[in-house]
This record gives sequence, structure tokens and C-alpha cells, in this order.
Amino acid sequence: MKDTILEMRNITKTFPGVKALDNVTFEVERGETHALVGENGAGKSTLMKVLSGVYPYRTYDGQILVNGEEARFHTIRDSEHAGVAIIYQELALVRDLNIAENIFLGKLFKKNGVVDWDKVYFEAAKLLDEIGIEIDLSKKVKDIGIGQQQLVEIAKALSLDAKILILDEPTAALTEAEVELLMKILRQLKEKGVTCILISHKLNEVMEISDRVTVLRDGGTVGTNSIEDLDEDKIIKMMAGREITQRYPNKTAVPGEMMLTVDNLTHYDVDDKSKALVKDVSLQVRSGEILGIAGLMGAGRTETIMSIFGYLKGEKTGKIVLDGEVVEIKSPRDAIGLGMGMVTEDRKKLGLVLIQSIVTNTTLASLNDVSRKGILDTDKEVHETDRFVADIGIKTPSVDVAVETLSGGNQQKVLLARSLMTKPKVLFLDEPTRGIDVGAKYEIYCLMNQLAAQGTAIVMVSSEMPEIIGMSDRVMVMHEGRMAGEFTREDVTQEKIMLKASGGN
Repeated sequence: MKDTILEMRNITKTFPGVKALDNVTFEVERGETHALVGENGAGKSTLMKVLSGVYPYRTYDGQILVNGEEARFHTIRDSEHAGVAIIYQELALVRDLNIAENIFLGKLFKKNGVVDWDKVYFEAAKLLDEIGIEIDLSKKVKDIGIGQQQLVEIAKALSLDAKILILDEPTAALTEAEVELLMKILRQLKEKGVTCILISHKLNEVMEISDRVTVLRDGGTVGTNSIEDLDEDKIIKMMAGREITQRYPNKTAVPGEMMLTVDNLTHYDVDDKSKALVKDVSLQVRSGEILGIAGLMGAGRTETIMSIFGYLKGEKTGKIVLDGEVVEIKSPRDAIGLGMGMVTEDRKKLGLVLIQSIVTNTTLASLNDVSRKGILDTDKEVHETDRFVADIGIKTPSVDVAVETLSGGNQQKVLLARSLMTKPKVLFLDEPTRGIDVGAKYEIYCLMNQLAAQGTAIVMVSSEMPEIIGMSDRVMVMHEGRMAGEFTREDVTQEKIMLKASGGN
């Protein structure tokens, strides 16, 4: 007999010029882990924002029932009172407050009008004990890793006595060990009767943890199936509306002349000059070649490419040779001027101006190319942006819409468009497909191959080993700030990467 805790009936949500949700029906059983999947722009996050009160009642059509009773959420607090809690991909923690303060933020226990800190710490410790983790509650959030921050968010949600827990891409920034711990905690929550809704593009995790899967496509419901009736290929076909037989396109480009050589790069921490973030790293990449950089979180992968690009503060030593010439790069402006481009790991904080339009974001690094005598030529700006929107396949009703209204995959494409507009000789890609769906990933892979075929040298940092192996001509592995090993495309395996990444010989 069914025991339904949540029903969302005929949900329709429209934004100017876009119908984000079209008559969506979604049903969740009590105590199950239910995956919600779909391509970027399918409507997953919009549906969960309706459920969590981000989009208030009357801004959408349809009906929400929790425990069989109609729920009308006007605010996020309304949904929390009904037992619904959401953990976003961009964690909503206050970095300068400690862990206990974050868990009970806005609801600190009081005694005679004064905060009862003993109870705050006692209850916080009890919540963390429930999910089986030990963390120093007095530590500030900024001093703990992303994986632990994710667990603090879960404890924060449980402090609301959440019966329905929504996790939006919870493993996007986690290491494999942190993912395993999170999966263990989700199983424990399930045993305690907590219902979980999981939004994820990592289908292996969906297959591992879910009881049922609902697929959305183009704002509509495709269907809901038990996990026993599915495999990854079936889910992909439902998501895309077509079969995707190849995860990685065939590469036809042949590496040419040496484009970038880095010799003995060392970069010191700006706050602690005795600490090196990058230690004596040397690398080479040719035109038309894709060099993959693998390693565990904190191995120095991002720091290496940001040091080369001039973004990382602090003293650095070593030699950089670009297209046969020794160059000095002190800032990203220098790097762009010399013919380098970068797509950053955190597109929202370090890459995009979210409140600005696609046009503004695309042309931001190439304003001289769309100006006449120092005055911005808006017609040319729009023309160039239109060209990239068509070439890269950015899905948008207009190039004038704010980037924050786009799906994650399309935001990533805007960031790519900005770099490509500078016509880079060397393109650095830091986690280029994080948080985007299989179809959008394949499009970005095809674009990478196309750029390589045109002679661009590409350096890609990725935490996804299948991606590293599937796309790279060579793979460089880092461990504790140093280069630990290097493999050719023919010789590389996941086991070899993990051995070097963990410090093995």
C-alpha cells in the first residue's frame, strides 16, 4: 500500500518568455530516496523552488499536498514549518560563524532573553552525532572543507525537524571519500524515516542510492520508474529524448608545435610565505592537445593553473614560455593579453556577473574588439554574442536576459563563449562540466575537440576520472602541490591515477 508524503499536481511556472514548468506531476513516498533528474533547463531546480517556498503560492499554477493536505507556501519559512528543507549546490552557510552558530542560525536557544550557548552546543553535538560525524563545533565554517560544510548543512536541515530533505547536486564539489560518507549518511537518514529528494547529474550515484527516479524534460514530466527497472542508458534516453551512444566524442586533432611550457613553478601562500601551494611543477602542452590534470581535492590542481594565469596572489617563481617566448604574467589581464583564456571552477563567484545579460558577460574580456574609438558598439556586441549563442548552442529566449536566469549548463557555455571570444592560444578549463547534464557535457566535449582541431592548446582540471581519461591526450597527476606522475592516453587507467593521486609509487 502506498504511503505518499508529497504530491505536486499539475505544477506550471512561467517566467517572461519561458514556460519553465508545464503541468508537472511529482509524487514521493514516505521514507524513500527519490532522484529527480533531467538535462539542464529541464525544470528540476524550479520545481524544488516551488516546493520549498522560494517561488510563493500564486506565482505558479497547480497544487502541493504534504501528508495528504494542501500546502500553500508563501515563504521558505512556511515550507520549513511543514517539514521541507532544501540544501542548495551553493551552500547557504555564514563563513565567519562557527559550526554550532550556523546549525541554529536564526533560531538560537534562549534563556531569560539571553542566548543559552550551553544548549546550542549540546543540541548541535547531538545532531552531528545522529549523522555519525565528529567536528569541532567552535570551528568557523571557512576553516573546514566543502565535504564537512555539506554535512553541517544536513545537520542544519535536521534541526528544523525536516521530514522531506531536498539535496541539489550535493556531491558536485566532493572528493570520492566525501561522497562515500554522504551516501552512508543518506542511508542512515532513510532508516530513520527521513524522505530524501536528490537532484544529481551523476547517474552512478542515482543508481546507487535511489529507490525511484523521476525524469523531467523541457519543463514536463517524462515518467517515474523504480530503480530496478532502470539503468544509466535508459535514464539518459529519457532525459535527452534520444539515445546517446557515446559519452566522449572521437578526437581527430593531432598535437602540433609546443604552445606552453612551464618550468619549476612554485607559488607561495600570500598569508604564509613559508607555505607553498604549488611546488616545483613543470608541464608542457602543444597546440591541438588536451592535457588533463587529475588529483584529489587540495592537491594543487586549481592553484597551478590559476598561478600560471596570474589569478593567484602571492610570490611565485619559475619560468613560463608561451608560443616560444618567455612571458611574465602578474594578472589575468596580462594572461588574456598574451592569448590565454580561463573557465573558472566556480562560475558563479569567480566567472559570471549573474545579474548582467548574456551580452555583457560574453564580451566582458573583449571590450576593445566591440568598441570604436573607445566607445562601445552595442550593435557589434549583440552581433558577436548572437554568433556565439548559435555556435555553442546556448538555450535562451534572448541575449538580453540576465545570466542568473539560465540553467547551469547554459551559464557554463556563456563562460566558455567569453573565453573563446578572446581567441586564446591556450585555454584553461577548471571543472568544465561540473553540475551539468550528460547532453550538455557531450556538447562541451565536442566544442573542446573542435577548439583542439583549430590549434588551441587546452589544459583541463577535472575531478571526474572518466572525463579525464575520455578527453585527455595526456594526464598529469598531482599530489600535495607536486606533479606525482604523467600518463599517455593509451597508458592511463583510473587505478594508475588513484595510485599517484594518493601518493603511491
